[in-house]
Amino acid sequence: MAAFKETKLPADAPALQKGLAWVDDRFPLTKLWNDQWGKYYAPKNFNMWYIFGSLAMLVLVLQIVTGIFLTMHYKPDATLAFGSVEYIMREVPWGWLVRYMHSTGASAFFIIVYLHMTRGLLYGSYRKPRELVWLFGFAIFLCLMAEAFFGYLLPWGQMSYWGAQVIVNLFGAIPVIGPDLSLWIRGDYVVSDATLNRFFAFHVIAIPLVLLGLVAAHLIALHEVGSLNPDGIEVKENLGPDGHPVDAIPSHPYYSVHDMFGASIFLLIFSIVVFWAPEMGGYFLEYNNFLPADPMKTPPHIAPTWYFTPFYSVLRATTSDFLWVVIVGLAAYVTFIWLKSQLSFKVKAAIAGVSLLAIIGMLPGMLDAKFWGVVLFGSSVVILAGLPWLDHSKVKSIRYRPDWHKYVYLVFFLSFLTLGYLGTQLPTPTATIMAQVATLLYFSFFLLMPWWSAAGTFKQVPARVNYHPH
Repeated sequence: MAAFKETKLPADAPALQKGLAWVDDRFPLTKLWNDQWGKYYAPKNFNMWYIFGSLAMLVLVLQIVTGIFLTMHYKPDATLAFGSVEYIMREVPWGWLVRYMHSTGASAFFIIVYLHMTRGLLYGSYRKPRELVWLFGFAIFLCLMAEAFFGYLLPWGQMSYWGAQVIVNLFGAIPVIGPDLSLWIRGDYVVSDATLNRFFAFHVIAIPLVLLGLVAAHLIALHEVGSLNPDGIEVKENLGPDGHPVDAIPSHPYYSVHDMFGASIFLLIFSIVVFWAPEMGGYFLEYNNFLPADPMKTPPHIAPTWYFTPFYSVLRATTSDFLWVVIVGLAAYVTFIWLKSQLSFKVKAAIAGVSLLAIIGMLPGMLDAKFWGVVLFGSSVVILAGLPWLDHSKVKSIRYRPDWHKYVYLVFFLSFLTLGYLGTQLPTPTATIMAQVATLLYFSFFLLMPWWSAAGTFKQVPARVNYHPH
């Protein structure tokens, strides 16, 4: 084992410098800072799309801090939970502010994450060698959905109670294990005190620990392969005499200032919402959730919070009639793969076999539409993880793709927004048809990506990044 060597500093060195040297001799604090930010070189042509990663970190810290203060007064008991939330809002000094910051922060978190994922989609940030970065990010997204779901029940209001009841009951549609799985999740035959306690444990302890680990892994993986840029150029391939990329700059102080400016704008908007519109017209906090949970009174319209509604719309759109459309679409897709795909015979045969089993399961008298709704609901989320292998484009950034690709992305974003809006509305026949069309467009974007992403005339990618000083 190497002998311990302590850094020698002049006797008149500042106390802070001495203290930092003492820590660095025992823990690589300065090295971690330099590796992960201080001397981490990032492309110099970042735009405002690149603030959302830092904003996500800011909101994560905000949620943890406000959550800690809320747990000091919240009581995870079915008979006391709603009253404890009211106590926080009315009696605890500044409790209303902490609660509104936490509830608004949940929606802000998803807005930022959706925008962060949009940037990755537009600039191809999931492409080689960043597949693992994307997968860690996708796992973070799943954890956020779980965290939001478990936290949704805690206020023990009408919409919390019935929303959790509906979502947990979805698992009952799974053949054979469904009823037992729903019972295990609830801890009782109905949503009850046992459900509240286990959801509280997951929301406060289990999921945050996993989330923090995934965030660390996401950042480490990103800084290992380097950040991409709006041009989709690998700056590490063009190094200067000093060994650093010629088209990159140190993150600190340049992007520290960049992110601080973005954080200032965000906190201004966030404060306006918290102080003047924390319910955001019922989208951030539903009005029914200000009523205590009543197992004997079902709200006229049960819908999850807005950030779940795009996927919830996919679930609601899956009717027995719609399954015939899915069957035809799946058969056509398998045929298309056999005629146009370069996959091996074994892979094609496997896809055809799985599709045939799915088609048989969708026929009348087999598995009901509710089950296939759960399958499509889960698939609409999980399919995001496959982006690095579905995109076969010759370039990474949308800047150098054929112009008509932009319209494909536009149709995808509009279908996603349509699904999100329809999920907040009553399921009328017209709304159901619109949701079904949007669902087909949503899945078509991903399933046909191997072909449309490689089609068209691509623009020449420059050797160096486009950067205009300002």
